[in-house]
Amino acid sequence: MAETVIRARNLTKRFGAITAVSGLTLEVAAGEVFGLLGPDGAGKTTTLRLMCGLVDPSEGQVRVADFDVCSQLDAVRDRIGYMAQRFGLYGDLTVEENMRFYGDLFGLGRGEREALMTKLLRMTRMEPFAKRRAAQLSGGMKQKLALACTLLHRPRVLFLDEPTAGVDPVSRRDFWIILRQLVSEGLTVFLSTAYLDEAERCDRVGLLYKGRLIRVGRPAELKESLPEPCFEVRCGDLRAAKEALRKTPGVSSVELAGASLHVFASGVSAEQLVAAAGRPCQARPVAPSLEDVFIALIRREESQWAA
Repeated sequence: MAETVIRARNLTKRFGAITAVSGLTLEVAAGEVFGLLGPDGAGKTTTLRLMCGLVDPSEGQVRVADFDVCSQLDAVRDRIGYMAQRFGLYGDLTVEENMRFYGDLFGLGRGEREALMTKLLRMTRMEPFAKRRAAQLSGGMKQKLALACTLLHRPRVLFLDEPTAGVDPVSRRDFWIILRQLVSEGLTVFLSTAYLDEAERCDRVGLLYKGRLIRVGRPAELKESLPEPCFEVRCGDLRAAKEALRKTPGVSSVELAGASLHVFASGVSAEQLVAAAGRPCQARPVAPSLEDVFIALIRREESQWAA
């Protein structure tokens, strides 16, 4: 069994009357890529900051690499890397100069620092840009440089706060190739994201909504976790069909999915959905996407809170 490197128990953070994170309990194993998925304002950044010791919890406890984040913070910081949404790169310094600066902050000797710089520049394919000022880099290159700087002290656990937000698709793909290479070398990655396609790349995903962790599992498991089957409904007037289907007994969720509707329904056949939506219309069972599951779970949470 893999070692547990992150263990949170009833982790809660309040800012005045606002509860940003509520009762979060979670374990992450060594060598795992764990994705915290949620919309803006869900509490993702606060969760990462709690785990890195950047803010103190209002309640609960979190241990990272077998050290308590509150009482053994120095030991935790020696073993983690944290990359915020806006990493503190210095635009007037070159790629090399930024890396040397962070290497010095981490207390690396010159020989060790230069060897790590060479390895990380090669891994991130930033070697041709080593002499370029950081301010002149593209968004994707800045993220690669930020990642390289974060890795200079060889952390055991890497925390990434929406690392590819605003980055082009090619750079996002390259970033994930680098992450998987790092994980193959023993690194554990805990990241937050609002992108469903990135969540699909994770070993496990936690769905966070309004500060609450509402479901955790592998992407494939989450897609199979809802008791109701999913149907794709296609018709001319999607808006009218959506309203009609929402009123249909057995239907728990109806959401737009491109040029169709995805409907979660129990004890209802495709033919009954067609009759409820009105013709001309077509319905068929489909495998739900992670987005379908996330939206359905959010709707379920909202209905429970309203009750």
